[in-house]
Amino acid sequence: MRGKMDCFGLTDIGRVRSANEDQFLIADLNKSMLIHQTSLSHEDHTRLFGGSQGRLLLVADGMGGHAAGRRASGIAVQSLAHYVLNTMPWFYRLQEGQEADLKEDLKTALEECQRRIEAVSAANATERNMGTTLTMAYILWPRLYVVHAGDSRCYLCRDGRLEQVTTDHTIAQQLVESGALSAQEAQTSRWSHVLWNCIGGGSHELVPEVYKAALQLGDSLLLCSDGLSSCVPDKQILDLLEQGDSAEACCRKLVDAANAQGGRDNITVVVAHFRNAEDERTQGQMEMVANEPVAEAIVTTAAPTLPTPAGREVAVG
Repeated sequence: MRGKMDCFGLTDIGRVRSANEDQFLIADLNKSMLIHQTSLSHEDHTRLFGGSQGRLLLVADGMGGHAAGRRASGIAVQSLAHYVLNTMPWFYRLQEGQEADLKEDLKTALEECQRRIEAVSAANATERNMGTTLTMAYILWPRLYVVHAGDSRCYLCRDGRLEQVTTDHTIAQQLVESGALSAQEAQTSRWSHVLWNCIGGGSHELVPEVYKAALQLGDSLLLCSDGLSSCVPDKQILDLLEQGDSAEACCRKLVDAANAQGGRDNITVVVAHFRNAEDERTQGQMEMVANEPVAEAIVTTAAPTLPTPAGREVAVG
């Protein structure tokens, strides 16, 4: 079955902060050929593009003060994009039996961000403790891989349910998992914004986590900084994702909802709707399935299940 991805990202300073330290990225990965000279006619096109080899969605929330936090999140996004383009071979084609290599590459990509931020921090005393969260989704339809460090989140919406794919790397979440706090108590705990795992932040320890899921037509994916998740309850997020709006309209409503609750932090959201190609709301959007044999093979073999805490596949470095 053919589908379209309607995707949009938005970042907002909020109502309290004086600067925006968040960053986001939406990218379509393609092979390309740059033609320098030929006797053939290519209708004056000097670059030819192959089919899509997947999409990247990314949210980063910087820490360490106004300029340092924004610089940290910017370095992370730029480093990851450079690593993907120049080092990682996996996005061209996910070969049978090479899924473990992909997961290691995703973790290595975050480790490269860590090295870059550490190098910049060491060269400037005022940026010594700068750091950032980073949550990235790689989509090779219908497979979804998420690599994550920090408390920015990835949500998957399906059939009236909203599942948090990622786990917050906060002290409060650790206390919940140990039974010392309830999930409700953790929301207002002073430990809810204290990270034990992020990129940079003055620590040389980094524990990237990789999550895997199978997408279905009708799903919606949301990546966001904690400026959204700390202000807007999951029930309201679910309601907004299910209203049938375009990804752009949905992003704007999510940001408005966070600001209506006080906008205590920068707010960044990336929304992707996966819809049937015949759905009029998807016309002109990016095509997900383009008669690619690897995609067809995956469709027939991937289990179209929503990830749950018991079934979620997690690779911890």
